[in-house]
Amino acid sequence: MSGVASLGLRSSGSYGSLQQSNGQSPAPAPSPPLAARKAGKMSFGGAGAGGRGLLFARICKLTSRRRRMLLLLLVAAAVLFCFLFSSLVSKDEDAPPGIETMLGISDQVRSFVNPVWTSSGRPITQGDSLNGNGLNTASQTEKQSDSDSSHKKLQGLSWSFPPSIVLEHHPCENFSFSPPPIDRKRTGPRPCPVCYVPVEQALALMPGAPSASPVLRSLNYLSGDNLISKESNHSSLFGGYPSLEERDKSYDIKDSMTVHCGFARGKIPGVNTGFDIDRADLSEMWQCQGIVVASAIFGNYDIMQQPKNISVFSKDTVCFFMFLDEETEAAIKNTTTIDNSKRIGLWRVVVVRNLPYSDARRNGKVPKLLLHRLFPNVRYSIWIDGKLKLVRDPYQLLERFLWRKNVSFAISRHYRRFDVFEEAEANKVGGKYDNASIDYQIEFYKREGLTHYSSAKLPITSDVPEGCVIIREHIPITNLFTCLWFNEVDRFTSRDQLSFSTVRDKIRKRVNWTADMFLDCERRDFVVQAYHRELWEQILRSPPPPQPRLVRQQPRKMLPDNTAKEPGKASGSKRVSAKRTRDKKSGSKRAHRSKVTGGKEFIQL
Repeated sequence: MSGVASLGLRSSGSYGSLQQSNGQSPAPAPSPPLAARKAGKMSFGGAGAGGRGLLFARICKLTSRRRRMLLLLLVAAAVLFCFLFSSLVSKDEDAPPGIETMLGISDQVRSFVNPVWTSSGRPITQGDSLNGNGLNTASQTEKQSDSDSSHKKLQGLSWSFPPSIVLEHHPCENFSFSPPPIDRKRTGPRPCPVCYVPVEQALALMPGAPSASPVLRSLNYLSGDNLISKESNHSSLFGGYPSLEERDKSYDIKDSMTVHCGFARGKIPGVNTGFDIDRADLSEMWQCQGIVVASAIFGNYDIMQQPKNISVFSKDTVCFFMFLDEETEAAIKNTTTIDNSKRIGLWRVVVVRNLPYSDARRNGKVPKLLLHRLFPNVRYSIWIDGKLKLVRDPYQLLERFLWRKNVSFAISRHYRRFDVFEEAEANKVGGKYDNASIDYQIEFYKREGLTHYSSAKLPITSDVPEGCVIIREHIPITNLFTCLWFNEVDRFTSRDQLSFSTVRDKIRKRVNWTADMFLDCERRDFVVQAYHRELWEQILRSPPPPQPRLVRQQPRKMLPDNTAKEPGKASGSKRVSAKRTRDKKSGSKRAHRSKVTGGKEFIQL
């Protein structure tokens, strides 16, 4: 047991004795022989490390004490450097989100772009079905197998994440706005330069947590089976017939609210509520998380436009949904093949049946304003009208118009009009809706306090949006805004530009929230507008305009001076009287008038 007895604290001195654990100091012992010290070195690292112990002892014997100290200092410096480097790398995990920190792809970001998990943490599988209470799970065997396939999909998706990046300064912080470039051939509204960051940087700048919803924390929706209209000629069965009293109460914003928000005939939007959707389509819509890009074509009114310049990462993580009615689906099938996955290009096609309105434009307001009801697990949505083609990546748009400004709702303002009264008159002139309905809506708003737009409303820059694009985060306050906006469209005209400012200002008076409005020329940078189907077909049917005929003119012959004095030499010419020639004086103002003889032009100087 001598090895155990030799353990203790070494006293001062290079090779002094060891203090016993009981605190007693034994008498000084003579230095051990060299063999005993070799045995100690041999035991360093265990019996299997004897060769290394001999090598270490020989190095110590050959080197001087000063060199040994220098070597120890180098080793200590290397250890310190490794420790500092590891602490800097791990510091980013605890640092608050910001541009100056090391920005990478965290687990939270990975869960955000994960499209196969529900809010309860369980993956929605093909074995799940929808009933009156929500999602029903099939057998345990099917659930386990589908869960394994979902994990395999996630494992393959993880390889497409962009690499981690470091941002000390925002790439667009020195970007200055400039108006659209001058184009003599295009005098109407045009796109202007917009600064976007690459997709990798946009993903790194994504907020780690949802935006705060002022006051409102929980939002629920009214539904019922026996809905009766309390007022004549206003609202609809799909909207639930909200009364004017209920309309006023919906602007009394509290911590928890229950409001009308479409789909009033059922608990699950799209299931026997009007605007009905197949259960398989609903299941896939519920699987969508993170970001959804949505559009709609009803009444075969537009031609489907395919998004362009979409990154591979966005194609893997962003949902693209196109809503069609049966009329549009039949027209598309005549020219395009819809595969088994119900996809046309990037768009996942969803056919809607039992539409709630006879007006195709009013039906289009359902997915436009109520995406949070159709996609309950989505965090961000980008709506574009069916006539538009998206030409920028969704992550770039969210970074530019939401995350960079720290806002939760963004819409472009009208390129020309800022006043609701002017917009109403333009709608009547353009025949967008019947004049009596437009006048009734404007008079109703005037009684509630609607005024003309002026600089007194600043920092609000306009009362009239260009509502073909909406970029928003799905939080309770933005969901309430679009619900109340839809209720106005349901009650009055389908021209949502007329009701936008009324809903916005009513909410703004009660809570610290408003909708951000960006320039129309910025909108034109990321979407390209196409013709409506009817107008485009009319252009194709019309004959091309006639090309102007180019007539080559013979250049004038400049004859010498002496030729003008002999006009009679021209064959078949009429002789000009000498008297008329003598009347012209050389100094008169008519000295340069030409004389024509025999079809030839002569210049008289």
